[in-house]
Amino acid sequence: MNRREFLLAAASATAALPALSFSGKLFATPTTAPRFLLVFLRGGYDCNNLLVPHSSDFYYESRPTLAIARPDGGNPDSAIALDANWGLNPVLRDSIYPFWQRKQIAFVPFAGTDDLSRSHFETQDNIESGEPTAQRGNFRSGFLARLSSTLPNVPPIAFTNSLPLSFQGAGHDIPNISLKGDTKPHFDARQSAILTQMYQGTSLAAATADGLALPNTVSQDLRDEMVHASRGAPSAKGFASETQRIATLMRDRYRLGFIDVGGWDTHVNQGSITGGLANNLRNLGDGLAAYADALGDEWNNTVVVVVSEFGRTFRENGNKGTDHGHGTVHWVLGGKVNGGRIAGEQIAVNQQNLLQNRDYPVLNNYRDVLGGMLGRVWNLSGKQLQTVFPGAQPRDLQLV
Repeated sequence: MNRREFLLAAASATAALPALSFSGKLFATPTTAPRFLLVFLRGGYDCNNLLVPHSSDFYYESRPTLAIARPDGGNPDSAIALDANWGLNPVLRDSIYPFWQRKQIAFVPFAGTDDLSRSHFETQDNIESGEPTAQRGNFRSGFLARLSSTLPNVPPIAFTNSLPLSFQGAGHDIPNISLKGDTKPHFDARQSAILTQMYQGTSLAAATADGLALPNTVSQDLRDEMVHASRGAPSAKGFASETQRIATLMRDRYRLGFIDVGGWDTHVNQGSITGGLANNLRNLGDGLAAYADALGDEWNNTVVVVVSEFGRTFRENGNKGTDHGHGTVHWVLGGKVNGGRIAGEQIAVNQQNLLQNRDYPVLNNYRDVLGGMLGRVWNLSGKQLQTVFPGAQPRDLQLV
């Protein structure tokens, strides 16, 4: 990409995204090094309705309204069987499932951090820092920044409004480009009229008129949390169009990237194959498929990892949603990924194996799993891996 082409691409992006902004030095020297993109789902997505434990009776007992039906060739709304125990949400049939068929994606269940706070912000920071929970000494040092310092010829970039913690503390300039668009909730005319009448004459009237109030079944505190959990990250809506722009920069200039996607805090009316979670998963899947397509042959030189701060409670709550959990499912995909499998340590999905009778335990610490994988991607030494993930015990799951 020459300067004229880049400016034209930037102009096109600006037209589509009013909040687009640049900071840092965006131009870097092209390189043939492998490329790595971390996709952070802010809000704690419900992995149990992504990777469906269809062999578990307990799953169906625990989710009377949210469970996805067991695989059934005659039912297109049922889970897509991946193996005898796990299935895929059918909203990903046309986007993510083809990666599975080509063995270009692997899922790592029971994954996450040792942070048990179940706080969005504490756990997001914990993961982005890459340091042991009990030994975090530098709250402005991220593991991608340390990785970037270890790999001076691997140009980094963050596709975020401001530099994320993951890329802070590198000691050198790391560019970021905002992909944040309009994240306000919108209502149709009927909903707006109902809400306006409901709050007329109160201190919330102005907010309601602007379409910022949510249905009265959700408390104000919960509304605030569900918005704040995203930390300003754009939603999955329109993700596919953004990943094509990301692919252009990652293909031609950058090799180490970060993007966050908000809207995954689903306390209320989560849905299963329809609703907020399903829409987010569909948009995410379409975006990742578009990213792979836009990279072309360079998809074979690419690894994408999808993480979230935590999973959700295994049982659905009284609002037909799920609450903050612990263990989650990570995705690893790329043209040369050793996929078509469920990787890492696993246990039976039943009540006895839940953590605190609540959620998935973490059996695959993200620092160990990412350490082992990144070590293979860039042939890092043990000393280098300890710089990136201090105190980690890298586990080579042969994902790449």
